[in-house]
Amino acid sequence: MRERARYGSVPSVEKALGSLPVVAAFAARLRIRDIIDGLCLVDDRSELTHGQVIEALVANRLTSPEPLVRVQDWAGGYAVEEVFGVRPEQLNDDRVGRALDAIASQVDSIVGSVGAAAINVFGIDVSRIHWDMTSMSLYGEYGQVDEKYAAPKFGHPKDRRPDLKQVQAGIAVAADGGVPLFHRAYDGGAGEVAQVIPMMKALQQIATTRRLLIVGDSKLVSYDNLTKMHGDEVSFVAPASKVYVPAAALAGLDLDRATRVDYVAARDQGKDPAKRGTWHVYEDTMTLAGPRKKDPVLTLRRVFVHSSARAGAAAAARTKKLDRATDDLARLTRGLGSRHYPDAAAVEARLAVIAKTRRVAVYLRTTTDTCPDTGKPTLTWHFDQQVIDAEAATDGWYALLTNLQAAEADAAQVLLHYKGQEAVERRYCAFKGPLAVAAIYLKNNRRITAMITVVCLALLIFSLIERQVRGALRAQGRATVTGLYAGRPAVPTTRLIFQALTGMRLIPATSGNPHTIPQPTPLQLEILDLLDVNPLEWC
Repeated sequence: MRERARYGSVPSVEKALGSLPVVAAFAARLRIRDIIDGLCLVDDRSELTHGQVIEALVANRLTSPEPLVRVQDWAGGYAVEEVFGVRPEQLNDDRVGRALDAIASQVDSIVGSVGAAAINVFGIDVSRIHWDMTSMSLYGEYGQVDEKYAAPKFGHPKDRRPDLKQVQAGIAVAADGGVPLFHRAYDGGAGEVAQVIPMMKALQQIATTRRLLIVGDSKLVSYDNLTKMHGDEVSFVAPASKVYVPAAALAGLDLDRATRVDYVAARDQGKDPAKRGTWHVYEDTMTLAGPRKKDPVLTLRRVFVHSSARAGAAAAARTKKLDRATDDLARLTRGLGSRHYPDAAAVEARLAVIAKTRRVAVYLRTTTDTCPDTGKPTLTWHFDQQVIDAEAATDGWYALLTNLQAAEADAAQVLLHYKGQEAVERRYCAFKGPLAVAAIYLKNNRRITAMITVVCLALLIFSLIERQVRGALRAQGRATVTGLYAGRPAVPTTRLIFQALTGMRLIPATSGNPHTIPQPTPLQLEILDLLDVNPLEWC
């Protein structure tokens, strides 16, 4: 039996310890290594199990999220061997690749088992789930792909890199703590609407309760999706696109008939009450018919929402683009007959560019001609005020569709359910920020699918750490940790927690002496106590 580490202050060669014990503790609670090793067996000659490698990769994503090369160099600088029992040289590129290959065919089982473990161990409430998809750009052609896994394809990238192929990922986040319990990789060109029902069925298997409320964006809404969810006793809240609720329906709404909602956006928390955005709701019902005559008609509650902030932003954006278009049109008018605009064809070409780039085609009315006396082109133009007024009438309004009964949630509560969608958007920020999933390159799409799972497992731990600390603080009647941000009290986030733990070091065992952790700071000890993690148990 090895002697445990101790706290001390002996000067020696040190390794970075940081948050590794915390990551190891949460990975153990989720049984990540055990689950992977039970699904992905290794040859008897292998020094490491696939679970050990993946666990180390998860720690790598959380402590040093850089391109996935030379992982062994990272492990050599960190106390990976002491915490995870993995020597740095064992994490060579070949071994990492073989581990990714091994878990690729089992990612659905891994996701389901780890998600269920998170629910059971941490007591996560899964009654409300938020769903969304995002894209990751890829370097490389990926001409040969394995059809069993998400295929890199050109699509509509969120990072505005249409020159790169992409894959997509969807995550389902529990409203309780914003914990991502489910994820899946998709083809780069996959339509988001078609992924909703498979996601729902997977969540039903993971969750301890069949009755779910799924909140999503407008891609959630289609007749097939809503009918299947409603028939399977799954509730939903999602905004309706103009296909289902046209602008004319929004333009006819009267704000005086709407009810004000007691809601303050996070961005308005510190503002004077008179300057905060306001929210109003108005409810009716709508019917949704299927594509076939025999399809049953689905009756839904429709909650119209008005946001003063959204209305102000829409009006400001419209004014700005009209002003910019006006300047462009004035310059064009002054240049009529010049070498740039010698004839009506050149003028019309420029008008088309202005209408497109300034996004004013719907308002702009123009007439071009040629002066019979001078032969120069002429131009008259104006913005259609009726069209502007009709659009302005919709400013700030949008519609939410739901099958929740009024007894389950009134119109205001439906809006509050939808506003929780920021949880999944916040997790995607971590997905592409602290966990550094930017443009990536891997050998094949099999490993891409596996790598997305590695990152999502890291995101799960990332989210659980934040939830754990905040829950422990609430139990103490507190909301902040003193000294967490620039020496001041702050609401804990995983970023701040990891930054606070960064300075923790480990002195490896020498000459019969156990591993030594130089005395942590009071802040570090407080955080470890809130997380219920004793680093001495992991070294």
